[in-house]
Amino acid sequence: MVQIRWTHQSVKDLSDIFEYISIDSEKYAKRQIVRIKARTQILKTNPMAGKIVPELPQRDFRELIEGNYRIIYKILNDNRIDILTIHHSARDLSRRKI
Repeated sequence: MVQIRWTHQSVKDLSDIFEYISIDSEKYAKRQIVRIKARTQILKTNPMAGKIVPELPQRDFRELIEGNYRIIYKILNDNRIDILTIHHSARDLSRRKI
């Protein structure tokens, strides 16, 4: 089974998402984080579930969508996937350094 590793950036992104949403509702913030994390579990059995990220030059970066968030990841080998960043879909991803 594939191991999913969350990078420092992706953990920070989750924290930032939680902080922002919890301004209005801590309950909804927790729910959103749980949904994002749960969405990545499909990668354990189907690493190619996400599509290639069209805005990025790296053709080995893929994404899953969960609500308004893009979960950007990279398949490192048959045993490991790194979650690189969590990005709000309303923002321009091509301007972000990944």
